[in-house]
Amino acid sequence: MTHPAQIRIPATYMRGGTSKGVFFKLADLPSAAQHPGPARDALLLRVIGSPDPYGKQIDGMGGATSSTSKTVILSRSSRPGHDIDYLFGQVSIDSAFVDWSGNCGNLSAAVGPFAIANGLIDPQRVPENGIATVRVWQANIGKSIIAHVPITAGQVQETGDFELDGVTFPAAEVQLEFLDPAADEDGAGGSMFPTGNLVDDLEVPGIGTLRATLINAGIPTIFLEARAIGYSGIELQEAINGDAKALAMFETIRAHGALRMGLIDNLEQAVQRQHTPKVAFVAPPADYLASSGKPVTAGDIDLLVRALSMGKLHHAMMGTAAVAIGTAAAIPGTLVNEAAGGGERTAVTFGHPSGTLRVGAQASDESGGWKVTKAIMSRSARVLMEGWVRVPSSLA
Repeated sequence: MTHPAQIRIPATYMRGGTSKGVFFKLADLPSAAQHPGPARDALLLRVIGSPDPYGKQIDGMGGATSSTSKTVILSRSSRPGHDIDYLFGQVSIDSAFVDWSGNCGNLSAAVGPFAIANGLIDPQRVPENGIATVRVWQANIGKSIIAHVPITAGQVQETGDFELDGVTFPAAEVQLEFLDPAADEDGAGGSMFPTGNLVDDLEVPGIGTLRATLINAGIPTIFLEARAIGYSGIELQEAINGDAKALAMFETIRAHGALRMGLIDNLEQAVQRQHTPKVAFVAPPADYLASSGKPVTAGDIDLLVRALSMGKLHHAMMGTAAVAIGTAAAIPGTLVNEAAGGGERTAVTFGHPSGTLRVGAQASDESGGWKVTKAIMSRSARVLMEGWVRVPSSLA
């Protein structure tokens, strides 16, 4: 009996922020996978090593966490004012499912560097030394991102002294601007607060009525008060991820929040929308030890935030959730703003399980509704490996 050989697909394995993923140019994918649908999903699932009932993704490029089970597809953009189209796929670890409903803010930091290094940007727009500006259309959610990529001797600079909590080694800083983070796909003003309220009473059967800020900025996010669900805000991963009852509680809250935000039509649909919305809980500043053992003092931060991604507490903070944090913090009356001490502010530094992060946002109250023109944060990115991934030819 003969067996077909595997095929090779050009790919790059990159770290962006506190995430890792497999990056592809759209034109390099097999023809059937160059379009949305089952063929594309099947290919990406096999590349990452899912579904894996063992939860390890041993037979693929995934790292068995939500932060490392990710894929990116890039192409030149035909959209005016943009250089590239960026499509993000969050691959489920234990089920045959790729979630296309949201963005990855961490991997957004790697999009500009990849595009420059792989010839997707006009060479005339890349300086010999300095900063290259890459205009990104985030195709999943229809939003614009501006990436400021450092260039040295005509090449993307990857090494540097910028330190990011949650990443062991320093690297070059990539500044990201998330423009109009609550805008809809056509650039019009989307509903930042889907219910029209800065704080809602969210009724969750079996849990109770919880105060919640439901916001769509960067990524749809449900913010809760830590104390209302029995937490202090200084928890690390093991305090929650090893507690099946807690994880079930958060998933129930997430499903009811998604329904209240209009993201799903019924609770059963939540299982097919694992990537969004996110659930996070906030608390006033407090001293704690980060997962690395690094002390974080209350005087160094404005508030505490812990967030869940794909059903587990994140080891640091999702980039898109950081946008939501910065946006909500800039708007007096939200739970995030209250935890940070209230008042008007243009930036916050928050504590997460791996350390701290600063994010800024420009918000204004226009005609009775809040508008955020941009949210800004810094990340770093680095190529880990490049060449080809191999998959069975049946997936071509």
